[in-house]
Order: sequence, then C-alpha cells, then structure tokens
Amino acid sequence: MTKLTLGTHPFLLGFEQLERLVERTAKTGNDGYPPYNIEQTSDRSYRITLAVAGFAEDDLAITVEDNQLVIRGRQSEDGGGRVFLHRGIAARQFQRSFVLADGVDVGEAVLENGLLHVDLSRKVPESVVQTISIRKVGK
Repeated sequence: MTKLTLGTHPFLLGFEQLERLVERTAKTGNDGYPPYNIEQTSDRSYRITLAVAGFAEDDLAITVEDNQLVIRGRQSEDGGGRVFLHRGIAARQFQRSFVLADGVDVGEAVLENGLLHVDLSRKVPESVVQTISIRKVGK
C-alpha cells in the first residue's frame, strides 16, 4: 500500500507546494529570541508583537520574501568607553520569520515601549463561479 502525503492526496489538486511550505516553516531557525505574541484583532486581521527592548527603529528591518514575513534586528556597536561590571541585557542580533498565507498583507509596523507591533490583514476572497463548456468530439 502506498502512503499518501498531503501534497499527493487525489482530492488536493495543486497543493504540492503546501508540503514544501510546512517544511520551510519548520526550518526557520527561530530560537525563541525575541519572544513574541500573535493575536487576532478582528475576523480578517492579526497583530504580531515582538519584545525588542533596546532596539531603535534603525536597528530593525521588516521584509516580505516569498510569502514570508522576516523581521531582523541588529544593534549597532557603541563602544563609547562603557565598562560593564555585569551585562545581563541581551544585545544580540535576531531574525524571526513568519510564513504568510496567500492574500495576507502586511500593514503598518509601530515601535512602542520596547514592543514592535506588525499588523496583518487578510483580503476577502472573491467568489468566482466558472462554467466549463463540454466539447463534443465528432466522428
């Protein structure tokens, strides 16, 4: 007996990329830093909030690459003659990725009180009915 995977199930035509998408999501390499929340703000909108204390707007970059929202943070080195007796506040760079479904758009991003808020919205899909004509093959 042949094992059917999600992308090869006979009723799921055109979903071959879904398996690749799931694999790519599992390989994003997110290590838990920085912590984040995802909340649903309405029927068709979401908000991702990342805790980015110590990062300025210029230290953060937000891009969408191949249906993937990528948020990167890198603080500039400010030697400035500072001598730390204890350094417990992380100042490391990060990359956090989120796979977006088709039709999800990234809205505005706001940095407020050490939290980066990124708003997302999902478009209402148009209902499309298509009639397919049947061609008769002549003898």
